[in-house]
Amino acid sequence: MKKRILIVIDSLNSGGAEKSLISLLACFNYQKYKVDLLLFSIEGLYLNMLPKEVTILPQPAYMKKQAKKRVDLVKEKEFKSLYFRTFASLALRNPLKKKTMHSSQILWTWANRGMEPLEQRYDVAIAYSQGMPTYFVAEKVQAAKKLAWVNTDYKLIRHHKKFDVYYYNQFHHIIAVSDSCKEVLTTELPSIAKKVEVIYDIISPALIYEMAIKKGGFTDLFDGIRILTIGRLVEQKGYDLAIEACYRLKKQGFNIKWYAIGEGSLEQNLKQKVAAYHLEGVFVFLGTYQNPYPFLHQADIYVQPSKLEGYGLAMAEARLLKKPIVATNFPIVYNQLRDRENGLIVKMNAVSLAKGIQEMICDSELKKSVCEKLSHEQVGTEAEIFKVYSLLEAAK
Repeated sequence: MKKRILIVIDSLNSGGAEKSLISLLACFNYQKYKVDLLLFSIEGLYLNMLPKEVTILPQPAYMKKQAKKRVDLVKEKEFKSLYFRTFASLALRNPLKKKTMHSSQILWTWANRGMEPLEQRYDVAIAYSQGMPTYFVAEKVQAAKKLAWVNTDYKLIRHHKKFDVYYYNQFHHIIAVSDSCKEVLTTELPSIAKKVEVIYDIISPALIYEMAIKKGGFTDLFDGIRILTIGRLVEQKGYDLAIEACYRLKKQGFNIKWYAIGEGSLEQNLKQKVAAYHLEGVFVFLGTYQNPYPFLHQADIYVQPSKLEGYGLAMAEARLLKKPIVATNFPIVYNQLRDRENGLIVKMNAVSLAKGIQEMICDSELKKSVCEKLSHEQVGTEAEIFKVYSLLEAAK
């Protein structure tokens, strides 16, 4: 009989965790496992990339109601939902709450009261992201074994530690996506250290090579130096640093275009910043793509200006395609890059970022050496699926 697996994640919008989940599900043995997927919001760039064997569960009623307009809730006499929304909104604006708790923790204190538990019992339930998916699996799911993924630098997201420890204690295993991610997590939450192990995000070289040479990529006929960054348009990805660095490089006369692939809440703010620096047509927002690899394949330099990462999946994919990389010194960058060997690591400010890119452009020997080192690296991680299977098989 197939083991029944539940996976919970917020949505399948563009992002490292979401892309990682798609890669994981593409490798699954559906002869042995029946997989249900619960999304708090049934949407996202990767939604139609799900394997046909995966069953998408109905959106939780609480989430569906919270997504409705207030006027519709009034018309439908959903006063309980209005109550939850009103007080959750007030809590999110409370300075004391905001100072001591992460927004996902604040929201869960209200969602926990309104969300019904799942009736189905599972062999294994997986929370594929920290925050709400983790709290939901801990409190609202019956399973013989529970696994929680952590795909960020736990120290920098500033969760209330005691709050999270309570929930993580309800899991059998906690999966960090890199060695550095594990080190940070176990340092911050030492009481759960024995449960934490590392399983890297799955990267398939064969699949990425195949997708990289498909039709697509740049169409603007630009003949200068193409710089690419892939990541959500959110604070942690450091696009503000990238835009200022781009301005500095352009001011120095470099014939560059900097392209950004991603979506996110800061899009309008970042476009305003581009306009303020008079970089229209120089710093270009491309939107999102299910297959960004032709762009990555055609780029001259890949830049990761992040302030926070759990692993840096896009950077790993750039390494796989042998792209010279310039990255800021976010803590987990050292899990992938060795400065001046397989990339350049610079301080987390626009001046240093611009200088690092300038060096990668001007120093042909450095660029050649970096690419040579990358050509000998083993970046593929398909074998990580067997670590997942090991955990699934251990469930009683």
